[in-house]
Amino acid sequence: MNILIVDDEALARRRLGTLLADCEGAAHHTVTEAATAAEAQACLAPTSGRAFDVVLLDIHMPGQDGLRLAHSLRLLAYPPAIVFVTAHTEHAVSAFELDAVDYLTKPVRRERLQQALGKAQRSRQSAPVVDAAATALEGQTLLIQDQGRTERLPLVQVLYFKAEQKYVTVRTAARSYVIEGALSDLEARYADDFLRIHRNALVARRAVRALEKHYDPEEGEGWAVRLHGLGELLAVSRRQTAAVREELLR
Repeated sequence: MNILIVDDEALARRRLGTLLADCEGAAHHTVTEAATAAEAQACLAPTSGRAFDVVLLDIHMPGQDGLRLAHSLRLLAYPPAIVFVTAHTEHAVSAFELDAVDYLTKPVRRERLQQALGKAQRSRQSAPVVDAAATALEGQTLLIQDQGRTERLPLVQVLYFKAEQKYVTVRTAARSYVIEGALSDLEARYADDFLRIHRNALVARRAVRALEKHYDPEEGEGWAVRLHGLGELLAVSRRQTAAVREELLR
């Protein structure tokens, strides 16, 4: 298995590496280390040319923490199995809500690590085929101008587009970007993959998970959509409610 260790403490990464070397099948393991969420995302990016089966992920790290990183990893076309490795037990419920295959507390024992790797391998073998929408989006990118730098954002990571005056907010599980342009242009370009839910918002069809009753201070009682990998709700206009229901039935 290709394994990525993500932990800001070098000693913790070294210890996991030593334990992995003592696990069954160690000769077939390839281990890579990352000290931050940003380094991990660089390793896991489609452009890196590498694919990982398992991520051994710490929770408390400087910058983006392990839970937020796990959210973004779930949106990859081929997400790795996630095993949280942490000194803290209070995040166990959140971890399993993110479909983590296991939750190990430090100091980790070799037997427990071996057990977690077994779970990860079984989860990979039984993983569903990647949905057609995500496959269709592979390779498509948005050009983002962000704080003096230009980057290509894989469209498969985008959860929604939201119009804000003459700008559009582009939201992924990890962060938000702002681009210039019209929401109508994005709708015309990506109509097969993004659904209009409101005059000011498009959401990724593949990410729609629920339609819920919601009270909006400006629009009153209505409906809102919940997206996979995102905590916030997005208001749905009355005229688009039926379209969201249809999307959920697909």
